[in-house]
Amino acid sequence: MSVITRFAPSPTGRLHVGNIRMALHNWLWARRHGGRFVLRIDDTDRERSREDYVGSIRADLAWLGIEPDEVHRQSDRFGRYEAALERLAAQGRAYPAYETAQELELKRKVLLGRGRPPVYDRAALALTAEERARLEAEGRRPHWRFRLDHGRPIEWNDLVRGPQHFDPALLSDPVIRREDGSWLYMLPSVVDDIDMGVTHIVRGEDHVTNAGLQLQMFEALDATAPAFAHEALLVGSEGKLSKRLGSLGVDAMREAGIEPIALLAKLARIGTSLPVEPVIDVAPLVESFDIVTFGRAPARFDMEELAALNARILHALPWEKVKDRLPAGMTEADWAAIRPNLRQLDEAGGWWEILHGHVEGAAPEEDRLLLAAAAEAAAAIDWTEPPWPQLVARVKEMSGRSGKALFLPLRRALTGRDSGPEMAALLPLIGREETIARLRAAAG
Repeated sequence: MSVITRFAPSPTGRLHVGNIRMALHNWLWARRHGGRFVLRIDDTDRERSREDYVGSIRADLAWLGIEPDEVHRQSDRFGRYEAALERLAAQGRAYPAYETAQELELKRKVLLGRGRPPVYDRAALALTAEERARLEAEGRRPHWRFRLDHGRPIEWNDLVRGPQHFDPALLSDPVIRREDGSWLYMLPSVVDDIDMGVTHIVRGEDHVTNAGLQLQMFEALDATAPAFAHEALLVGSEGKLSKRLGSLGVDAMREAGIEPIALLAKLARIGTSLPVEPVIDVAPLVESFDIVTFGRAPARFDMEELAALNARILHALPWEKVKDRLPAGMTEADWAAIRPNLRQLDEAGGWWEILHGHVEGAAPEEDRLLLAAAAEAAAAIDWTEPPWPQLVARVKEMSGRSGKALFLPLRRALTGRDSGPEMAALLPLIGREETIARLRAAAG
C-alpha cells in the first residue's frame, strides 16, 4: 500500500510553528515510505478565508522545502460534499435540525445545571414532516447533523496514543452543515480523505474526539479509514501552553535569522525519543522519521534552543549551500574562516567588511607602541608562510607582552572587535598591505 498523507490548513491566517510541525511530519512520513504528500486548502469558510493567506501558506512551505505532490482546494469540491450528504441522509445517518444557536445553548446550560453531559438530545429526529414544513415556512433553515451509531463503542489503535475507546452515546451528533449551507470541517475532510486515498493522518491530539466521530463517517460511506496518529501539542519553554507559539511563524523565524533546515531539524524530533541534532539537509530526518518514536508528553519548543541549533548548523554548512546568499565576492576561504563565529547568516556581511574593507580606529595610549611594533613586524615577516604565528612571535619578543595583553590589542586593531574567528584564519584574507595599514592607523 502506498503511503499518502495530507496537510490541510485553513487560509484564515498565517501558518504558525504548530502548523508547520504537522505539515513537516506528514511530509516526512510520506517521503520516508516513498509515498505522496497532499496539500489541501480547507477554504470552506467563505467569510474568513483569504487568497493572500493561501499564497502565504504555499510560500512558507516552499521556504521550508516542503513541496506537495498534489494541491487541492475544498472550495472546488462542494459537489462531492453535497453527494455525500445526500447519501448519508438516504441511509438515515444525516438529518436536519432546526434549533437556533440560542435554543441549543439553553439546552446545554440546563443539562450542565443538572450535572449531566451537554449531549444533544436528538429532538430533531422526533419532528414530523408537517412540523419541519411549518418551521421552514416560518423562515427556519436547518443545520445538518451526522447521526452517530450508539450500538457499539468507537475503537481504534492510535499510532501515538495507543488503543482509544469512545462511547458514542456520550457524544453529540456532530453538525456537518450550517444553516447558511456552509460546510463544517468534519464531513468534507472525510470525503476528501476518501477521494484522495489518504492512508495516514498525522495531527495534534486536540483532534482525538474528531477522529472517533469521523471513523463512523468513513464506515457510513463504505470506506476504509486512514491510520490516525495524534501527537502531543507543543508547549513553550516555561512548560505550559504558550500564546507565543500561536504567533511564531515563518516571518518570525526569518527575522530571527533561522535557517529553514534548522527549523526542520528542531520540529522533526522534539517530542520524540531521538535527539535533536544539527543536519545540513533533510535526508537524515527523512531516514530516521518514525511515528513510533513519539511520546505522549507535550513537546517543548524553545526559541533560544533553536537559535543555538541554528548556529551549530551554520558552522557545518558547506560553501555550496550558502554561496548564493553571501556578499558578492566572498570566497570559499572567507566562508571557512568566518562560519565558526556566526549565529545567523546575515552576520557574514559584517565580517565581509572586516575582511575586505578598511578598519580604522585609534588604540588606547598604552597599546600604541605595541601596535607600531606590530606594523613593523607585519612588514618584515614572510607572507608566503602562515603570517599570524610569525607576527605574534615577533611582537611578543619586541614588547614583552603575552596572552590577552598581546592578543586583544592586535585583534581590536585588525578587526575592530574583541572576539571573532581565529586570527590565524583571518590574517591571510585581510592581506599584508591592509594589515600593515590597520596596525599603523591604530598606532596613531
